[in-house]
Amino acid sequence: MPTSTIAPTTAERVRSACAHAEQAVLALPGVDPTPTTVHYLRECGDVVIAVPTASVAAVLVGNARAGGSAAVLELTDHAPLPLREPVRSLVWLRGSVRSVPVQAQRALATEVAKEHPHPELLDVGHTATLLRLVLESAVMADATGAESVCVDQLRLAQPDPFCGMESAWLQHLDEDHADIITQLARHLPPRLRTGAVHPLAIDRYGLTLRIEGHDGDHDFRLPFNAPADDIESLSRAVRTLAGCPFLNGIRRI
Repeated sequence: MPTSTIAPTTAERVRSACAHAEQAVLALPGVDPTPTTVHYLRECGDVVIAVPTASVAAVLVGNARAGGSAAVLELTDHAPLPLREPVRSLVWLRGSVRSVPVQAQRALATEVAKEHPHPELLDVGHTATLLRLVLESAVMADATGAESVCVDQLRLAQPDPFCGMESAWLQHLDEDHADIITQLARHLPPRLRTGAVHPLAIDRYGLTLRIEGHDGDHDFRLPFNAPADDIESLSRAVRTLAGCPFLNGIRRI
């Protein structure tokens, strides 16, 4: 088994989780959290958020002072598989949320759509209003614990290069390659080998398995010998972990 311990930085993990997260809520003091229809963490480090125009959050932020209102955006990253505990991680982005001038909203939505073409952006200016969260801190929590990351590190970080294809890979592994999952499970400690094993996450540095046992759920990471740089090397790294480096086990996606 590989001895390398290389893994994504916390900032990279936050970036990837934000890209994966389909659910997010904006929390403002004194009101119920507001579900967002769009959330996009930009390279500059702020977050563009779309909320219903008629929501309390949109009204409060629109009436706030120039410096904005204190807020927390909570994002939930779910596994793309039907696991009994589907949440992989939570991210809390804290800062000040500010309104975007009405005349600038469509232009900003267009800029966001170039990198994050979300269909709900079409509602901006109609039933949705854009807000901008200026970050002050970020915290991520998963099965390994909670870690904070400074905003400067977050600005410099990028999502994992395979972030966009991860869901398809995991679903393909889980549905079509029980043989590879069985081989990967050989690396698990004996006490974990009796549970149901599923692929939970994959990145350029390794693969994480979720073991659903009688005593609860357990996550176990299998690092690659070296970081994967492209689809071929990622596929080869997984097959090597499974002990079948020459098996055409995982189709190219």
